[in-house]
Amino acid sequence: MSPKSPLPTSRPRERAFLVGMELRSEKGLLPLEDSLAELAMLADTAGLDVVGRVTQRLNTPNPKTFIGSGKVEELKFLVEETQADVILFDDELSPRHQRELERVFGEQVRIIDRTALILDIFALHAHTREGALQVELAQYEYRLPRLTRAWTHLARQAGGGGGRAGSVGGVGLRGPGETQLEVDRRDIRRRIDYLKRELEKVRAHRQRYRSKRRKARLPVVALVGYTNAGKSTLLNRLSGADVYVADQLFATLDPTTRRVELPGGHLALFTDTVGFIQKLPTSLVAAFRATLEEIADADLLLHVIDVTHPNALAQAEAVHETLRGIGAEHVPALVVLNKIDRLENPAAAQGTMDAFPRAVAVSALRGIGIEALLDAVGEQLYERYVPVEVRLPYEEGALIAMFHELGQVEQVEHDRRGVFIRGRLPGRLLARYAPFEEN
Repeated sequence: MSPKSPLPTSRPRERAFLVGMELRSEKGLLPLEDSLAELAMLADTAGLDVVGRVTQRLNTPNPKTFIGSGKVEELKFLVEETQADVILFDDELSPRHQRELERVFGEQVRIIDRTALILDIFALHAHTREGALQVELAQYEYRLPRLTRAWTHLARQAGGGGGRAGSVGGVGLRGPGETQLEVDRRDIRRRIDYLKRELEKVRAHRQRYRSKRRKARLPVVALVGYTNAGKSTLLNRLSGADVYVADQLFATLDPTTRRVELPGGHLALFTDTVGFIQKLPTSLVAAFRATLEEIADADLLLHVIDVTHPNALAQAEAVHETLRGIGAEHVPALVVLNKIDRLENPAAAQGTMDAFPRAVAVSALRGIGIEALLDAVGEQLYERYVPVEVRLPYEEGALIAMFHELGQVEQVEHDRRGVFIRGRLPGRLLARYAPFEEN
């Protein structure tokens, strides 16, 4: 009898060394050490083992190497001692910083910043064509200004392109005097143009879908929150959905929408969206515009907060910053304090609870507080009438008719600019009229 073949072994995880830098004149949302702890979680999600970390506080970043020259020498020693394969910076490096650090550390150690790490995690978790397109676009726009000889032929290596755009994925034709670097840059720009065209089609499709939803008059509730706050678990609990859940950052990426029955027999569509994080790359926000418009167009936001997290308030502020960045700050929001089943010492979370006195406390995992949450959502959407004053252009005939049909009209005036209406509207309609509110 022949001996058994050895069982296949998984590829060993790469070793990562973390670098955090804080400017004395600028305080981040999270303390430096807490931000590095979050970076370590991101590294673990990406399949890296953290073997050490260094920090530095400076007045200004070093123009060449981001951190000071002395810290670079210390880092070289520590990387060699720990046999690290990757150096992870907790900020986005400029192309110049990236090139200089790669020169200093050589080809044996990879230099990766926070933005590149998040993009890599998104690429791992994008399972739909839309998600893959969005991530690939963000990756290419990040890489293009950083392209060097060491990064050539990226068009054949990166993203799920499969050669869909022109010569990308095949051998490019080099013109007279062109270097391979120039060919790669041209191929990447062509790929970026293709991805943008495809995402515009996605955006147009989403707009048509939202238009149909408006005609059906089903209100939309978007779940927003810091990554790993428990949004997907909450959607599963509310709707009986089977959205993938894991105790890691960005476990789910592609948006999921489910119909939920509210008290009184009313229906609403609940949408789970991508989680937010501090220092969210601007390229990702731009690439995910079609998806994030779902948030700005919602009738109500459920801002899910992990009440057990020591930085819950800072995480909530990071979410508010992102909402402002995508133009969704006008949408009414209901705060949901999640994971109350994990509160061994409720007093430890008192500051978070005091900051959101009108919040609903729940455990999405255990089903605690879900009825109260559905009652609060139903009240916001169907029972709470809010006084408003709007001036609607005459071409917005559907909104004018809807105000008369579903609202409580107190005053109407017509002039050259449109129809001025003062009255009261159900909470679910506020977001639709927000662009026309009179100051």
